[in-house]
Amino acid sequence: MNQLDFKGRTAVVTGGATGIGAAIVKRLEVSGAKVVVWDLAGPDRVDVADEASIGAALKRTLASLGKIDVLVNNAGIAGPSMPVVDYPVADWRKVIDIDLNGPFLCSRVVVPHMVKQKYGRIVNIASVAGKEGNPNAAAYAAAKGGLIAFTKALGKELAQSGVLVNCVTPAAAQTAILDQVTKEFAQYMLSKIPMGRFVRVEEIAALVCWLASEDCSFSTAGVFDISGGRATY
Repeated sequence: MNQLDFKGRTAVVTGGATGIGAAIVKRLEVSGAKVVVWDLAGPDRVDVADEASIGAALKRTLASLGKIDVLVNNAGIAGPSMPVVDYPVADWRKVIDIDLNGPFLCSRVVVPHMVKQKYGRIVNIASVAGKEGNPNAAAYAAAKGGLIAFTKALGKELAQSGVLVNCVTPAAAQTAILDQVTKEFAQYMLSKIPMGRFVRVEEIAALVCWLASEDCSFSTAGVFDISGGRATY
């Protein structure tokens, strides 16, 4: 594993208890960063869809770390696999709340601190589904498409502040999120990847951590594909 220089840097990773988030946490820590996880499954429960929960987490994190240099908005859910006409409204709202509103709420409270210190890196975990759409997963595709647009907007807002904002658009990874969809839908996603396999969480973490590093200095409002050749633009 190649190491980046995160000595003296601090990071928050949402949904960092398992899967892609846990791989990102591991790589950041190996590279010298101090990391705090915001996750419902963590020892210090944080609900990224709840403004009060995020506000309390921010206070605890600043008291513990003193600053926040990196924010990785990774927390997300897939939601059920079914046509739009059958999709439960409550499930639609839940997916949007966690996958899109969550990154907005977390960024909204962290950005002022990054701007004040004239340095910050925000990396949003979007999806190739947000670029191309997946049938029977409209809520997830809509949320991730919105997250791509949010990344572009926030990145442009902060372009001269020292705070860079980018997102990655992975193909499906072999994580617990696949347990939320049918085997048929998982096979459909696999069939769309020209490399013929799911992306590994360690591969996503490598790209995310570069975007979160000082080495990433002239890329902002960008969308970085990691889809095994699936994405067509």
